[in-house]
Amino acid sequence: MKINHTYAYPSKRNLIYGSEMVATSHPLASQAGLSILEKGGNAIDAAIAAAAALTVLEPTSNGIGGDAFAIFWKDGKIHGLNASGRAAKKLTAQVLRDEGHTEMPVNSPHTITVPGVPSAWASLSNEHGNLPLTEVLAPAIEFAEKGAPLAVTVAEYWERAAKNYEKDRDKYKNWFDTFTVDGKAPTAGSRVVLKNHANTLREIAETKGESFYRGNLAKKIIAYTKTIGSYLTEEDFSEHHPEWVEPISTNYKGYDVLEIPPNGQGLVVLMTLNLIGEMHLMPDDENYEHKLIEALKLAFTDGRNAICEGMPDVDCYLSKEYAKQRVAEIGEEAILPKPIEGVGGGTIYLAAADKDGNMISYIQSNYMGFGSGYVVPDTGIALHNRGANFSLDENSPNCICGGKRPYHTIIPGFLMKDGKPLGPFGIMGAFMQPQAHVQVLLKMIDGGINPQSALDAPRFFWDGGKHLFAEPDFPKVTFDALKEKGHEIEYTNDIGHFGRGQIILKTKDDFYVGATEKRCDGYIAVK
Repeated sequence: MKINHTYAYPSKRNLIYGSEMVATSHPLASQAGLSILEKGGNAIDAAIAAAAALTVLEPTSNGIGGDAFAIFWKDGKIHGLNASGRAAKKLTAQVLRDEGHTEMPVNSPHTITVPGVPSAWASLSNEHGNLPLTEVLAPAIEFAEKGAPLAVTVAEYWERAAKNYEKDRDKYKNWFDTFTVDGKAPTAGSRVVLKNHANTLREIAETKGESFYRGNLAKKIIAYTKTIGSYLTEEDFSEHHPEWVEPISTNYKGYDVLEIPPNGQGLVVLMTLNLIGEMHLMPDDENYEHKLIEALKLAFTDGRNAICEGMPDVDCYLSKEYAKQRVAEIGEEAILPKPIEGVGGGTIYLAAADKDGNMISYIQSNYMGFGSGYVVPDTGIALHNRGANFSLDENSPNCICGGKRPYHTIIPGFLMKDGKPLGPFGIMGAFMQPQAHVQVLLKMIDGGINPQSALDAPRFFWDGGKHLFAEPDFPKVTFDALKEKGHEIEYTNDIGHFGRGQIILKTKDDFYVGATEKRCDGYIAVK
């Protein structure tokens, strides 16, 4: 029987309950994480297993050559990990200007920063895992070696990537050699085998990530990147280490919302919540969506202007004084702040929880789909283009310079109340991420709806200026009201704009309740 991928009837996802749980955008990745829990691994092991599996099952959004962040609760304490990489030490803004660039290029050897994903897996495993990395990465290696069926949503983005790279096939020859069959993207339901990817995962597992930064894999990556004009060196790789960080937070109506500090954009979420709290905004306010959008725009504008590695004045942006000052600028009409500088997105988000109360919020990304489009031969490593988020403006704190981390879009979230952990949440999607974090949190906290309904609810996406995208089921009455306020809003069927999320929360009976994404192949594995 030929299978089509249209659906005649609407369907509904129920909340899922259990004593252990892994929530991801792909059923096989969730099951991989659960299998590790069943072998005695903890939530951190399960997250690593699921994340590694997703580099095989969903390479359209993430990969070995990307970056990662995590927030997790373990042993009665909250932990944060920043595993984003740095620009080549020898790369400067002047180098790019001398090449004729007036702004950061998107797909360029110069946007490739040192990938942090393998270091995230190794550090999380070494410091907080129960099982050896060789066992934790085994499911991903098996998927890559023996093949796995391609999911419907992933197939769609794979085809988009192939069409995009086809415009310059010689430049992206290694991508076609690695990720296509006879030059064509695989189709939904077909078996995808990535043997070189399997070999690389095995080498990462056996060396606890050392080969990637200070060994054989590092040499292969540098040898290749030199041929395409990158300034990355073996020293850039050998000096890479992820950073353990203290999450930043704000209290919104009794709930502590935690995010990773800059260079990530989680600060935008917290700033927006503070603005909303200062306005005492509630869903029954007739101007609710308008004021929410204006608050997001202001927080985003300030975030884009200020967020950088080592940002010194985070507390100022989280202060009540800042919120009062910015709220005063919100009126009855849509304002025109500085537009967001950035496009695209390719990220996976997952959450995991175990029987001992450990919970992790984890995110990894190649940034724009497969990333830069450059793939290291015979390794399966697609190198990300995270450096595209640097600025060439010398007055910007995010201006590119050697050895610096760029402004980062990927943000894991975590929720606590009265000093106790409630659980991980997150929604991927580049510059949609803080907007989705806020929309989903407000649905749960102010709207009182359950996590699954909060994820299912129609979203808007502000992409700069006064322009907004709305999902097809976004209420028409709200749509029209926003237009009257001067918002340039339009409906779109491209649901890729609106992100994909997972939520796991602890219940009063010490079970977990989980919610997953309707906009992709989201799945919760549970026991």
